Amino acid sequence: MRAFVMTGYGGPDRAALREVAQPVPGRGEVLVRVHAAGLNPVDFKTREGKLKPVQRYPLPVVMGNELAGMVEALGPGATGFAAGDRVFARMPKARMGALADYAVVPADHLARVPDGLSLTDAAGVPLAGLTALQALRDELGIGPGSRVFIPGGAGGVGTFAIQIAKWLGAEVTTTASPRGKALVERLGADVVVDYTIQRFEEQIGQMDGAFDLIGGDTLDKTFGVVRRGGKIVSVAALPEPQTARKDLGRGIGLAALFWLVSYRLRAMARRHGVTYRFLFMHPSGAELAELAGLIETGRLEPVIDRVFPFAETDQAFAYLESGRAKGKVVVQMVRS
Repeated sequence: MRAFVMTGYGGPDRAALREVAQPVPGRGEVLVRVHAAGLNPVDFKTREGKLKPVQRYPLPVVMGNELAGMVEALGPGATGFAAGDRVFARMPKARMGALADYAVVPADHLARVPDGLSLTDAAGVPLAGLTALQALRDELGIGPGSRVFIPGGAGGVGTFAIQIAKWLGAEVTTTASPRGKALVERLGADVVVDYTIQRFEEQIGQMDGAFDLIGGDTLDKTFGVVRRGGKIVSVAALPEPQTARKDLGRGIGLAALFWLVSYRLRAMARRHGVTYRFLFMHPSGAELAELAGLIETGRLEPVIDRVFPFAETDQAFAYLESGRAKGKVVVQMVRS
């Protein structure tokens, strides 16, 4: 079968389409014929080696962290699905494998694709949608009346985060360029700061929480717009000790490393009287089924920026890395 394979850490030349053996489902696993796979910043950061302290892969390895397709076969002990079911999933962190004609997925990572949603659009849901849900509901505790700041709302995770925050009852403030303003307003953003001409730190304040999707200078300034006692969750900055224990199930060694690298951010959080947390989301078929329900009832809309054929996966990566995408970038293995 065809697969997009990473042969080493580094630039784009370290990954390419290859022919590899078709995987076989083990106990509790499902073989999925992949229709499409979503791309995410974690994909090129993995290839660049930026996540090696967290997860090292035996090379070569098939890339890709989320997919949608059709159930081809069930492994021993796998239940809940049947051949021909339309499914989507966030792949196991230790395996990847979505960028291929076939992938093996634990049954408890899978959920059924809602009726009316194409498999191509469904491929862009799992990672970004679960990230937004877990950050906003589980970590920030967003609820009715909450005021939440989501910088970078027109991106892949941001488009889900705005909609999920509104579903949870929050008032949403975001940043966008003029090109992204209409999109985030359509998704429900209450306040949009044009970052090309305005400084958000001068326009807003007293947020109950913030979901950081950008990191760097944006995160530094975000500490000043969240009220004392509030919380900031980031998926774009540096991990802290809780990340090692809670998200990765690792011990004191990695927790100590994260304590060191996050010291400046945690000190900044203390000065502003807020809590800082970095989130590595976890796959969950049950939570993905919740998102499917929101899509089915019209409360959540996957936003797809561009779809690339499988043969142009390298071009899809280049487009994602350019930072121009509004919504998700998807690679399609099977034409609709």
